[in-house]
Amino acid sequence: MRVAVVGHVEWIEFVRVDHVPTRGEIVHAGEVWSEAAGGGAVAAVQLARLAGSSTLFTALGDDELGRKAIPELERLGVTVHAAVRPEPQRRGFTYIDAEGERTITVIGERLGPHRSDDLPWEELADADGVYFVSGDAAAVRAAREAKVLVATARSMATLAEARVELDALVRSRNDHGETYRPGDLDPPPRADVATAGRQGGSFTIEGGAPTHFPPAAAPGPLQDAYGAGDSFAAGLTYGLAEGLPMDEAVALASRSGAAALSRRGAHGA
Repeated sequence: MRVAVVGHVEWIEFVRVDHVPTRGEIVHAGEVWSEAAGGGAVAAVQLARLAGSSTLFTALGDDELGRKAIPELERLGVTVHAAVRPEPQRRGFTYIDAEGERTITVIGERLGPHRSDDLPWEELADADGVYFVSGDAAAVRAAREAKVLVATARSMATLAEARVELDALVRSRNDHGETYRPGDLDPPPRADVATAGRQGGSFTIEGGAPTHFPPAAAPGPLQDAYGAGDSFAAGLTYGLAEGLPMDEAVALASRSGAAALSRRGAHGA
């Protein structure tokens, strides 16, 4: 299986606290760590877990954190093709509270790759599956050369500009930044997959009625919710690339998302 992700990386500092502080409050951290995270990195590592390896097309800042991200991801099975931008690496700060919920603050502009970047885009034509997280419209069109293309609704404006048919659009029903209505994309995606946290979610094949799917059980104690959505999308990409029918691909995606709940931070210890 050849699988890839087109998307961004964020260097995230995680802080575990009893609760997110209210205005003017001081809280004490029980644990602090940092990782190369963000939607592109999380999905690429999850695909590497499933396929043995994966490739990430991205852009990184020209600073210490940007340079540090590549070996961090490569040790997790990801081959990184990165354009270097003359600006700081996007980073962020994430609170993890006692219930495992994550509250994220990002700092800096999202650095998605552009088709004009000197990257080996031709490799995507040989890919069995690609997950698109961020980049420009031309990068979406390059990703469409793969056998299967899944994308997140977080990049709706870019997807609309690209005007390619997606095998699946993935979104969170609980996130106002990931809304989709029929007619938003032309051509429409072959499948619209909406997650709903503990309620599972639904998928709609073009022209059909929604089909509900249940949540998968986490394989271990809850650590935190960071990366569950992108891990779900990576599992869906892998399942469709493997040729699974939609219900089985969604079940694999649900297990991938649930597994993220039992991992600390973006990638686990």
